[in-house]
Amino acid sequence: MQFAEVLKSAESEGKEKHVPTIEIMREHGSDKVDIVHVLVGKETPHPNTVEHHIAWAQLFGVKTDGQVVDLGRAEFGPALTSPNISFHTSLDGYKAFCALSYCNVHGLWQNCIEV
Repeated sequence: MQFAEVLKSAESEGKEKHVPTIEIMREHGSDKVDIVHVLVGKETPHPNTVEHHIAWAQLFGVKTDGQVVDLGRAEFGPALTSPNISFHTSLDGYKAFCALSYCNVHGLWQNCIEV
């Protein structure tokens, strides 16, 4: 078995939304910072109970030379927090961002966007 075989994407989606949405905001706010926002369940909220929840999300950046950089991860307390995180980083030198999210019932989900 290959690791890629356990990753699910939008094609595997059911009624709950598991695929992490990645949004980029350039020069946001008065500080003009670049923000990469990762959210699970943007259009249809994912359940957030002890029995069924998004446990964590992680963001990777893919540099123009192909290097993959782990930009961070957040863990979410069921029923206490929502799967919604923002990363303040410069977009310079990146060609793509990829996010993973983990549902305690339905497994590991992925999404990538090009910058």
